[in-house]
Amino acid sequence: MHIIDLSREIHHRAPAHPSHPPVVVTVWNDHSEIKRAGKTEFTSKSLSISLSDHSCTHVDAPVHFNPDPNAASIDEVPLENFYTEAICLDLAPAPRKHEATVAEMEAALAASGETIKPGDTVMIHMGIHNELYGSPAYVHDFPGLSVEAVHWLADHKITMFGVEAVSPAPEGEPNYLAHLACAERGITHMECLMNLDKLVGKGRFRFAGFPLKIKGGTASPIRAVAIFED
Repeated sequence: MHIIDLSREIHHRAPAHPSHPPVVVTVWNDHSEIKRAGKTEFTSKSLSISLSDHSCTHVDAPVHFNPDPNAASIDEVPLENFYTEAICLDLAPAPRKHEATVAEMEAALAASGETIKPGDTVMIHMGIHNELYGSPAYVHDFPGLSVEAVHWLADHKITMFGVEAVSPAPEGEPNYLAHLACAERGITHMECLMNLDKLVGKGRFRFAGFPLKIKGGTASPIRAVAIFED
């Protein structure tokens, strides 16, 4: 078995979408502060972490983008949705703020030599992590999917798709439309993935990326991985 980590580190002031609070990581106590005297000497250390449920590598819950009172929060989404078969479509290098078209998605699928099966997770590689991560452009100038491309994925009956950027579509109106399309079609997406370039040309794999059980959560950080059987 070979596992590729698709998740970014959660660290102090990790790049975040401008509409969400920053990640703040501090030492709550360390080994010099917490000591137990007695027969068994013991010290401990722990951290305090403050973050949005949309921080770092995460998956959106339907309640985030769907105003329906019955839309599921992250703790209500079936765990089976986070352990699926998957493929990766290569759209790199994508121009900044570009909206990938259906024709580009179809070409990428053909180039992969794979098919999209019902229930699949589809990763979209655009080269964003290696080119933009850590720069101001990462949260403003990223490319993504057109609303037609989101519907194209939904037409294939996928479970969800994943992108490297902080949003599934370019900043502004395209992003709003992409989220609304997810609500309309009953799919969701992951954001802030990395190492998608390592999936290109590798065929099918098993995706795993379970969310935290956040009551009423609109999203959750995940440890997203691609699993290849040797």
